[in-house]
Amino acid sequence: MALNSRQPLYQMKADFFKTLGHPARIRVLELLSAREYAVSEMLPEVGIEPANLSQQLSILKRAGLVTARREGLSVSYALTSPHIAELLAIARSILTTVVAGQAEMLEETMHMEPLVSEAPR
Repeated sequence: MALNSRQPLYQMKADFFKTLGHPARIRVLELLSAREYAVSEMLPEVGIEPANLSQQLSILKRAGLVTARREGLSVSYALTSPHIAELLAIARSILTTVVAGQAEMLEETMHMEPLVSEAPR
């Protein structure tokens, strides 16, 4: 997600959210919300092939959401801003509310009396 100051802000936001549009990238950001992780530590947590994890980390790094630090043969990643962790927490809160509302609506529908139409005379 290269930032282009000539783009409207809404387009830049759309591009930002597209970057977040992959479950593996969300999982990586959730892990990094807690602490810095080495790639080898992330692999079992994210549950994807090493090459795929590398690709997802590269996308996040290019978007400016994570930074990488090499220590010998190991590469560790961290979030570039605590606001990313806050955004994920807000998304979780929104989804929890939405799911609770859907469950409540389903419960209400299950307790409604069935509509019975009268037979024509």
